[in-house]
Amino acid sequence: MPLSQLDANAALIVVDLQKGIVALPTVHDTADIVARSASLARAFRASGRPVVLVHVTGGAPGRTDAGARPFPSDPSFIEFVPEIERAPSDHIVEKKRWGAFHGTDLDSWLLGKGVEQVVIVGVATSIGVESTARFASEHGYNVVVVPDAMTDLVASAHENSVNTIFPRIAETTTTAELLKAIG
Repeated sequence: MPLSQLDANAALIVVDLQKGIVALPTVHDTADIVARSASLARAFRASGRPVVLVHVTGGAPGRTDAGARPFPSDPSFIEFVPEIERAPSDHIVEKKRWGAFHGTDLDSWLLGKGVEQVVIVGVATSIGVESTARFASEHGYNVVVVPDAMTDLVASAHENSVNTIFPRIAETTTTAELLKAIG
């Protein structure tokens, strides 16, 4: 679907493209997701737009039906995948919840940069990506999601986010359409 408008100061938010997460079994090949996300990050940087790299560095407290899951102790789990080509200009967000806004400086950083539109990609669609998109919407940002640059651990969860949730809180587009809009 073509994007209606890409703001001159739109920020790209790349969610959890870190070694430990992309190693998980996902619905779509994470190599493709990483490649598309990396191409968007390069294009955003080249156009002078901000790039935010988000990685989960710990688990949230609280009881769940799924039970407690210890956070992996291997330090490489939280390292960004090299393909994302982390740049000195990138803003790094360390999160301990599903979404990138709760308990982080993301909202204040975006506001300080004058950002009104965010483009979100990454893993997992129904977890980190959807939670970040929901909070971005609730904070009043114009949200754009790129389903061909995200994947999930469960096909039905990915489809629910893409077909049910995202149309209510965001515009959806493809990597190719977004790259065309960047110029």
